[in-house]
Amino acid sequence: AVREASEDDLAAQSRPRLAALAREGVTTVEIKSGYGLDTATELKMLRVARRLGEETGIRVRTTFLGAHAVPANRSREDYLAEVVDETLPAVAEAGLADAADIFVESIGFDVADLERLAARAHELGLPLRAHTGQLSEFGGTGRAAELGALSCDHLEFADEAAVAAMAAHGTVAVLLPGAFYFLGETRRPPVDRFRQHGVPMAVASDLNPGSSPVMSLLVNMHMAGIFFRLTSAEVLLGVTRHAASALGLRGVAGTLEPGAAADFTVWDLPSPEMLTYQMGGLAPEAVYVAGRRL
Repeated sequence: AVREASEDDLAAQSRPRLAALAREGVTTVEIKSGYGLDTATELKMLRVARRLGEETGIRVRTTFLGAHAVPANRSREDYLAEVVDETLPAVAEAGLADAADIFVESIGFDVADLERLAARAHELGLPLRAHTGQLSEFGGTGRAAELGALSCDHLEFADEAAVAAMAAHGTVAVLLPGAFYFLGETRRPPVDRFRQHGVPMAVASDLNPGSSPVMSLLVNMHMAGIFFRLTSAEVLLGVTRHAASALGLRGVAGTLEPGAAADFTVWDLPSPEMLTYQMGGLAPEAVYVAGRRL
């Protein structure tokens, strides 16, 4: 469907989602590619993502996730060669991505594929992100951290060595309660282990049609507390400071400090904890991006 859609079609479908997030106070959104699985469509997705940021006033960070799945009738080796040798350089040359991502799992790509993608991304000046530990401890988390990944997403399966590597290399753990909920998972990310090692935890929606059609960051914040037992403070840091770090925006977004972009929301609430305690019926009084009211 993404291959058949025009850029205007994709933009029209995406604007209501961005508007819904902005109404909840979201000022920065990451948009990943990964549903085209060929060079032309991956570039199309990323062009639309850049366009949406320009049109809406919301800060949009783009991530190239060409290594998301292996297309039908292609071998993993053949498709990864296309991603690394053709698509990723084209994305970088056009300036369409702020990072490169890969799904490391038994049904996706392996650690050697991660290393190959990471090396090419480094050559092209793109930071690394990774989807790891969703279905098994497949070795991707620790190796991604060693390779300098800004973040690893999912992490239901993250053993002691993997978490220690994340701590040692400053990799953010991105927790995705919407996917946990929608897929009916039962294994939670090792939050206590992240705490013990001082690994920063971000909270994200993982909004996508296959595993997390939850178009609300506030709902995901609530679920992060209920399902993953995060404290309200951890959840609030997870959608501000640590989320910014995961996107390579530390000091730009996610905090109010000298030199930052002055993104903030104004709420009429008795305490910040209400943002994670109550599910539904919450909306900010005002939303500002880079000091400008949306």
